[in-house]
Amino acid sequence: MNNIRKTKKGQSASLLSNNHRACVGCPQIIAARIVADALGSQTIIANATGCLEVVTTAYPESSWRMPWIHSLFENAPAVASGIRAALDYKEKNNSPVPGVKVIAQGGDGATFDIGLGLISGIWERGENILYICYDNEGYMNTGAQASAATPWAANTTTTPAGAAPDINGIGSHFMKKDMLAIALAHGLKYVAQTTIGYPLDIIAKIKKAKKISGPSYIQILVPCIPGWKIEPSQTISLAKLAALSGIYPAVEYVNGRLSQIMKLPVKRPPVEDYLKPQGRFKHLFNNQLGKKQIAYIQKLADENVKKYNRLAA
Repeated sequence: MNNIRKTKKGQSASLLSNNHRACVGCPQIIAARIVADALGSQTIIANATGCLEVVTTAYPESSWRMPWIHSLFENAPAVASGIRAALDYKEKNNSPVPGVKVIAQGGDGATFDIGLGLISGIWERGENILYICYDNEGYMNTGAQASAATPWAANTTTTPAGAAPDINGIGSHFMKKDMLAIALAHGLKYVAQTTIGYPLDIIAKIKKAKKISGPSYIQILVPCIPGWKIEPSQTISLAKLAALSGIYPAVEYVNGRLSQIMKLPVKRPPVEDYLKPQGRFKHLFNNQLGKKQIAYIQKLADENVKKYNRLAA
């Protein structure tokens, strides 16, 4: 089966159709389309509940031109595990379906929070499944509530900036969960992080993970237009700034060792350039306490860069 199908007019068609209900310019849809086409049609996807599922599969329609299944918020890894077991059984009984890659994917809510236990299960069992997280740093489909992926100081409906900040600051007081470290602790052969600002990097990392026999994990930052309170025209530039500032580095681990890190400019953009266009961080620019939090976020970015430079050396 060809990776790219042809439309009736003879034009190339992505494996994720344009016919969906996502926001105009939605970076998650752009990322998912890049991922689908990089994987090719010999792929079966188990998709967790979330924006991506809701906007692409309103009953009785589907935007996917490849085998795709949705069950619940938490159990995409378990569904993928069952699919993988069925394919492995067929191979053992002399009726293989060669070259099929099984994917589980979801947003940060399904990945960092609700489905973490079942993700851990497929990783512990060493199953040949690629898990992909589209990280927009919150439960954006249900009103922009905080998730374990929400960064420090972000204003969400469950971590509001409020009118009376306490000594810890304003917005979220929680640190973003380090899913890369959790994946590495499970001994995964391939772990990577990137952003929608770098489509070619996404393609390269998906193609590498596709060749891995065993569990692998890729995390892609996808800014959310309504959740981050930004314009569609800002999504790609912000995704690039996330990486270039050091707050969301584009990295790759092979067999537990850092094998690649995106080269950063000598003079990195300050995190303030990344934060200021986002409505979810607007409150940080209104008072002295906010300035202290910006300085703390800059420190987090600097520590990221130092850590990965040390590992690279």
